[in-house]
Amino acid sequence: MHLAVGALGRSFSEEAGPELALDFGTVGVLQAKLDAGETADVLILSRPMIDKLLASGAAQPGSARDVAKTFIAVCIRAGSTAPDIATPEAFKRALEQAKAIAMSDPAVGGSAAVYVPVLFERMGLAAVMKPKSLLEKNGVEVARRVVEGKADFGLTLSGEVASVEQAVIAGPLPQPYGQDTTYTAAASASSAAPDAAKAFIAALTRPETRDMWKKQGFEVPQG
Repeated sequence: MHLAVGALGRSFSEEAGPELALDFGTVGVLQAKLDAGETADVLILSRPMIDKLLASGAAQPGSARDVAKTFIAVCIRAGSTAPDIATPEAFKRALEQAKAIAMSDPAVGGSAAVYVPVLFERMGLAAVMKPKSLLEKNGVEVARRVVEGKADFGLTLSGEVASVEQAVIAGPLPQPYGQDTTYTAAASASSAAPDAAKAFIAALTRPETRDMWKKQGFEVPQG
C-alpha cells in the first residue's frame, strides 16, 4: 500500500499542489492512533473500519470510495517450487509438511495477522503450526523471511509481496479458506481541508491508476 499510495500521492501533489504527509501502518495500528485522538484529512482502512467511522460521524458522509482489494496469498521465493495449494486438502498438507512458515504477528493487528491463526484453528492445525510459525511485524517482513530462505513460504496480503524483490505470489488460499480485504478511502469529518481530501480520494481511484495498483499486487474494484 505504501508504494502505490506514495507514488500516487507524489503525482497528486505535483498536479494539484497540496503537499501530503503520509502515515502508514496496519489497520490495527492506525485504528489505535485514531482511538488515541490522532487526526487525518484522508483515512484509508478496511471497508468495515470505514463503515464504523461513517456510522460514528468520524468520516464525512458520501466521501467513501473503495480503492483497492488485496487477498491473503502464499508467498514464495522467485524460482523456487511452489507448494500445491490447489485444493483445501493440498493446502493442509503443505502446512503440515513445511518446516517454517512466515506470517504477521497477530499482536500487530493486521488483516492477515488476525485471520491466519483463526484459520489454523478452523483447520485443526493450531497446535501443529504454533512451533513452526515465524511471527513478523508486517507482511513485508514475512516476504523477506521467505526470500532469505528462513521460511518455506509465507502467508500475507498480496499487496505486501510485490514490494519485496524476489518474492512472488504462488496463489491465493484455496476456497473456502481464502479471504479478500477491500481498502476504502474516506475524508475525515474533522478535516480542515475537505476539498483537498476529496480531491485526493478521487485521484486514488481514477481509471488510469489501475495499472499502478495491479503492479503492486492489488485488484481494483469494479465500478
